[in-house]
Amino acid sequence: MQRILFCVAIVAIFIIDQIIKLWILNLANTSNPIFESDFIDIILVYNKGVAFSLGSFLGENLKWIIFLLLIVAIILIIKSKEFFDKHYIALGVIIGAGFGNVVGRFIRDGVVDYIYWHYGFKFAVFNFADSMINIAIAYLIFDYLYTNHKNKRQNARI
Repeated sequence: MQRILFCVAIVAIFIIDQIIKLWILNLANTSNPIFESDFIDIILVYNKGVAFSLGSFLGENLKWIIFLLLIVAIILIIKSKEFFDKHYIALGVIIGAGFGNVVGRFIRDGVVDYIYWHYGFKFAVFNFADSMINIAIAYLIFDYLYTNHKNKRQNARI
């Protein structure tokens, strides 16, 4: 059942991400920026790198490197049964979002980014998939810290 939910998470995040990106591409045909405010803009940007455009100098090789890393990640995730059994949804979200971003590298000029946060500070332009990756990673970190804290408290009682 966990593998099925893992796959459902992958497919659901991937589909939602692609629908949003197609919507943004459609809206950008008539106006770009699509939406502007005092704190956040919706603006179409093609990111040719990874986070903060890192690795953009790798050009066409970057999409293959990321694709292979995703495949290796899937294999490692499934092989580490205990970690997978505990975090299959978060891992599915990360993989689905990763594939959502890598697809743009193969069918477009880069990853479709569109959320530009600029309230208080100017941040990089990002997308739904990026947000899902960050939320899932934050969950994994908080779960690790909570579990570690809980185990230390239990060991202190013994």
